[in-house]
Amino acid sequence: MSTAMPFDAGTTLMTDVTAAVKTAGLTLRDRYTPHARGVSLDEVVDEIHANDDAVLDVLREPLLRARRGSQWAEDELAGGALPSGEWWVVDPAEGNINHVHGMPDWAVTATLVRDNRPVLTVVHLPLIGHTYTAVAGGGARLNDRPLKVSAKTDLGAALVGTGQAKPGEDKDTFRRIGESATAMLVSGLVVRVSVPATMQLIHVAAGRMDAFWQFSDVRSGLVAGALLVCEAGGTVTDLAGEPWSTASRDFLAAAPGIHAAALDVLSPIA
Repeated sequence: MSTAMPFDAGTTLMTDVTAAVKTAGLTLRDRYTPHARGVSLDEVVDEIHANDDAVLDVLREPLLRARRGSQWAEDELAGGALPSGEWWVVDPAEGNINHVHGMPDWAVTATLVRDNRPVLTVVHLPLIGHTYTAVAGGGARLNDRPLKVSAKTDLGAALVGTGQAKPGEDKDTFRRIGESATAMLVSGLVVRVSVPATMQLIHVAAGRMDAFWQFSDVRSGLVAGALLVCEAGGTVTDLAGEPWSTASRDFLAAAPGIHAAALDVLSPIA
């Protein structure tokens, strides 16, 4: 992924999108409990859908209004390239499974994708008041502080992470997740295997983690973090080392100093 073509967000777009995402975050925060909700699979799924519906009710129209002519990517678990034009790729409850189980690792995300390239994103963590933003060619920030990826050059000193993109993926994907975690446990320092992707990618963008990879093309979990990492000085590719796009089958975001070494470990598995 490259930011060679800066995106002109105008004077108000980022302000409007940030306000919309923060308002949606209040809705999700109000629905949060520090205990798990739902026992059976059906009950858990119902809680997840209720979160999504409640947040989308307050998020969709403000975003479409903020960018006239933009379109809405309906399926948050979909992957692959979008038609040309500008699309909102949104996860109303990124980390919904964590929210439903009373865990704090969740957020609201909204990313504007232009011709399959993320150009503007807002990720808001309502419980702690952190807002991550990025514009293509304009850098990445946590609240008002610029973000910069890790300066590490030794994979053996790296904190890295991966995870599944959604329930019910195929057995081959699960096998690759397991094999890659094992390979990185040997080659790296510490491996985190958790969900959701965005909550690990904000750490990569902030220099707290050194790499994240995923054997998936679920757009909503990758576009926000891809732009944040890229704008914070990181390297974002697929696992063949080619520039990442929404059409890519897999994903790697890393500090430049360990990206090549991470590819050497992961590409044979991919």
